[in-house]
Amino acid sequence: MVSEKNITVGRALTGGDIWTKLSAVIMGAGLFGHGQRIKGILVFLLEISFMFFMAAAGLHNLVMLPSLGTVEAGEVYNEAKGIYEYTQGDNSLLILLYGVVAVFVVLAFILLWILQMKHSYKIQKMQEEGRHVPSFIEDIRSLFDGNLHITLMSLPCLGILVFNIVPLVFMICMAFTTYSKEGSHLILFDWNGLTQFKRVLNMNGNIGRQFWGVLRWTVIWAIFATFLNYILGMILAMVINRKETKGKGFWRFCFILSIAVPQFVSLMVMNTMLQPHGAVNVVLQNLGLISQPIPFWQDATLAKITIIIINLWVGIPYTMLQVTGILQNIPSELYEAARMDGAGPVTIFFKITLPYMLFVTTPYLITSFVGNINNFNVIYLLSTGGPTYVGDTAGQTDLLVTWLYKLTIDQQYYNIGAVIGIMTFVILTIITLVTYRNSGSYKNEEAFM
Repeated sequence: MVSEKNITVGRALTGGDIWTKLSAVIMGAGLFGHGQRIKGILVFLLEISFMFFMAAAGLHNLVMLPSLGTVEAGEVYNEAKGIYEYTQGDNSLLILLYGVVAVFVVLAFILLWILQMKHSYKIQKMQEEGRHVPSFIEDIRSLFDGNLHITLMSLPCLGILVFNIVPLVFMICMAFTTYSKEGSHLILFDWNGLTQFKRVLNMNGNIGRQFWGVLRWTVIWAIFATFLNYILGMILAMVINRKETKGKGFWRFCFILSIAVPQFVSLMVMNTMLQPHGAVNVVLQNLGLISQPIPFWQDATLAKITIIIINLWVGIPYTMLQVTGILQNIPSELYEAARMDGAGPVTIFFKITLPYMLFVTTPYLITSFVGNINNFNVIYLLSTGGPTYVGDTAGQTDLLVTWLYKLTIDQQYYNIGAVIGIMTFVILTIITLVTYRNSGSYKNEEAFM
């Protein structure tokens, strides 16, 4: 009896019968010859469809992919009509997109070819061993029984492929091109290797200097926004949950009220209130506390501090709700034993509460940290990334994600934006994997020790 894990294309080509070997050329022939005629015909139709696609567009897209087009748009004088006519040139963006799609179609065809070869050899062996070969109807029924996972996962996997993986590969490819407004490379552009990566990583260049500055502020922001919210939210939850605290529901309502208001509304209101002629500066000047407006958004250092403080007001209620239920599940015997041993509130917090909370909420902390690195709303709605110095594309409070938005939408530096996107993905992946794999939540999932 041949195990499915031992079935390879090589064994199918060498040990298969005439039908299995014929499948290497005419896909589905092995299935058809071994009794699964409907399935064999469907696989053959997929092969025919692939050939039509390649003949109609796929082969042309693959051929054009290395050059990304060479014909520029322009005007040609038509002597017969006596007018200039517009001639449409190559569109490198579409060539790149169609080329990437064609590559994925070819890879899918190769995968289908491998699967049908292995399946044909498997059926052949089942017949030789006298085992029952499922009919087409039985295969369909199995998709709603034993193979239900295939039915349920097919559509989500297809969606991930079409809407996530293909666009991601397309963006990655864009990082290796000259696709930007520099030199008007917006219609016809070419490959340029690692040039944009060198520009971004070069600390002496303008783009590189901005990248390292934005990266430094992004990490600082993520650390403050994550851990300040976490610690202060935990302390707030502990204070409210004390037995001595009266009106717990009222105090929770006061802090949760900020969640009920849409975040973008709160942030835009705060942005307006802290303008030079906003409510805060006007009130302080009328009271005689200041003579000049405080430059909340015009001074880089003050803008960063202001953003962190406002984010505390927005984020602490969320953390309070997250940890309230967990705090109530900490065994009270631990606290009683600690008090009997003479431990004070600070010792109890650092020896019991904080370790327990970190064990349970480490995945949440990682998610929150990653979310803060990509926290577009808070930065863009409060300061729009400013202040921005002359000659820079990145503001002093821009995160990588807001700078990426400006580079692509406002500045049209699509290739540099793609590089920034790749770097952000790499940084987040490393931080997430390293942190989680070294956490107690990963190493000891069974219990808190």
